[in-house]
Amino acid sequence: MKNEGECRLTMLGTGNAAVTKCYNTCFLLHTGKAVLLVDAGGGNGILTQLEKAGVRLYEIHDIYLTHVHTDHILGAVWVVRMISQAMKSGKYEGQLNVYGHCKVLDALDGICRLTLSPKQLEPFGERIFFREVSDGEDVSIGDIRLTCFDIMSEKEKQFGFRATLPGGKTLVCLGDEPYDERNSRHVCGADLLMCEAFCLYRDRDVFKPYEKHHSTALEAGAVAAQCNVRNLLLYHTEDRTLAERKAAYSAEAAVNFKGGIFVPDDLEVIEL
Repeated sequence: MKNEGECRLTMLGTGNAAVTKCYNTCFLLHTGKAVLLVDAGGGNGILTQLEKAGVRLYEIHDIYLTHVHTDHILGAVWVVRMISQAMKSGKYEGQLNVYGHCKVLDALDGICRLTLSPKQLEPFGERIFFREVSDGEDVSIGDIRLTCFDIMSEKEKQFGFRATLPGGKTLVCLGDEPYDERNSRHVCGADLLMCEAFCLYRDRDVFKPYEKHHSTALEAGAVAAQCNVRNLLLYHTEDRTLAERKAAYSAEAAVNFKGGIFVPDDLEVIEL
């Protein structure tokens, strides 16, 4: 995709729940007026990834959580904790908004109230807000317009989104499960589709993606072609093939999809 203005992605993590050689899938969407953190991985490693990316906590005022699985939500507890402490010490201006469906927000609130100190909880409802979104709802975050949608998971309630960026380009995040045709209106024609690829099709008997409600790079490529998107980004992968992942996953997706294909490493920046 061509560089247009200040819009870019920073992939803080690209792996699935069980990885140890890279971080769990989460990313930052930067524009001229917003820095949106999407998911946060499974622990305080999110603080390391943000530091390595050169992003300070005071830059983050909006978080979007797709679902409650540990590799997506537990890092958010650390981000909320550290921002709360920065608020209390006068090092953070403004407020923090956390967006998600009712289940994921209830889970985050519950974990925070069980694990954070009373002082760390004081900004809740005053400067830290949990903002529930519904299926099909439009939300404005700075100069980003998000259309949130239920991905129709049979495993765990999960919301993805279609982001309309300044200048009109569109990015679709499907969370970490395969595409459901009932969401075609949200996905088709996007400039960039972010789609999970748990493993290569050739390795399906090793990693067993289907029994975990995941898919492969081959199938992600087929979805991208079916939905007539311009570019495809693959994430939420295994980590045993990191040395060859970029080339191998790209080649497999390209069997079905002839557009641009990104298989980013952790901390890779993609201009939008």
